Amino acid sequence: MFTLRFLVFCLLSSAGITAIHADDAVGPQTAEKPKPAATEKSGITFDWVHVDGPFIAMTFDDGPSAKLTPKLLDLLAAYHIKVTFFLIGENVAEHPEIVAREGHEIANHSWSHPNLAKMSDDGARGQLHKTEDAIRSATGNRPSLLRPPYGSISERQKKWINQEFGYKIVLWDVDPLDWRRPGPNVVCNRIVKNTRAGSIVLAHDIHPGTIEAMPGVLNQLGAKGFKFVTVSELIAMQTPMPQKPSPSPKSTKSKSASASRTPHD
Repeated sequence: MFTLRFLVFCLLSSAGITAIHADDAVGPQTAEKPKPAATEKSGITFDWVHVDGPFIAMTFDDGPSAKLTPKLLDLLAAYHIKVTFFLIGENVAEHPEIVAREGHEIANHSWSHPNLAKMSDDGARGQLHKTEDAIRSATGNRPSLLRPPYGSISERQKKWINQEFGYKIVLWDVDPLDWRRPGPNVVCNRIVKNTRAGSIVLAHDIHPGTIEAMPGVLNQLGAKGFKFVTVSELIAMQTPMPQKPSPSPKSTKSKSASASRTPHD
């Protein structure tokens, strides 16, 4: 009898020790949970910037134009306004003397205006490199911004282009559709109506109607109190978006009570 009790005691002790060791094995694994994968780097893409103050950025795509861009540059100089030009590399190589004028911000808009989202990585890389080289040759500076033609770019492309070139991707929140050539009055009215603090305004300095619209645009936006800066300056002014206030306990209780009522109440 004593022998039987002794054997049972040994078996129970062995099971308890095994359980303790099992808990020890699991414990560290539970404490060391794998960290979640890093989220996409913020601050790569901008179509509008939250700023404190009436600051906006005018941007012009697809130039330089031998006939129209100099007229725009003269106008901007008269108003003492700096803007951002997103240039086509082919045009930069053809008119480097225009690019170097006035000291505006110069940015990359690809070499020949293809849809980058439909290109291979090597193809897109070549478009950006050639344009960057042309801009550097004309101005002595490398660009820090990219606007993809048509605004077409994949999330994956944004990441590797930012990592490889250091470019921020710049889109827009005001588009007058001036490429459809609706006339200078329509272009002006669309820009003035839709611009808000922090806006990035899209226009093209290759259309006569756009250039004709600009005196009215600059005058009316100025009259509204807007101040003109480059895109990089606008991004540097970025302030955090205010957080939405959390609902008070009273409103939460009210919602709960309302939800508990039957349709017949």
